[in-house]
Amino acid sequence: MSTRDGTTTSTTRNAAQTRVALFWTGAGGPFWSVTARDLIEDEGIDLAASARLLAMMNLAAADAAINCWNDKYHHDFWRPWNAIARAAEDGNPATVAQAGWTPLRSAPYPDHPSGHMCLDGAHIGALQSFFGTDEMEFDVTSFVVAGGSHFTRFSQPLDEIEDARVWSGLHFRTPDEQGRLLGGNVAGYMADHYFQPVGRR
Repeated sequence: MSTRDGTTTSTTRNAAQTRVALFWTGAGGPFWSVTARDLIEDEGIDLAASARLLAMMNLAAADAAINCWNDKYHHDFWRPWNAIARAAEDGNPATVAQAGWTPLRSAPYPDHPSGHMCLDGAHIGALQSFFGTDEMEFDVTSFVVAGGSHFTRFSQPLDEIEDARVWSGLHFRTPDEQGRLLGGNVAGYMADHYFQPVGRR
């Protein structure tokens, strides 16, 4: 799908895709805090391990956010709502400006990398690390769309969110791919370096 599918009045984005686009509207962090609490209850995780899981997720997400917003303002890359309407100014003869192009959803800060995906990659990477697997059944509840979505792998929502951010007109696809990679890399660093033994063994 192209960026034209992210318009408010898109005729190529179907109803299911529009639901997915709206489902993942909002910050990435709250989705995963609720999911983690559900998994803690469903899996019977004790208090100490629960605290560790939530610390892993939120420390990884905080570090991912710092890196992400540093990159956003380093690259300062325009979002579709700005770039498409002003394509005549980009120096690329292959692009054509579309005056009045309006996204389904937007945000007032730079496009690259995707902040949502940076946080999603970090949170999900921490969940994969904690449980030692990608295979896990869980539900995610939206703050915008009624009803939840069911998944059987931690990695499944990442593919869906990547599409959602394009279908909503918030991002070009590359920022989503790069945000996902950044968040996953931070989670990997967290797994290797955070929560190490201290004091005498």
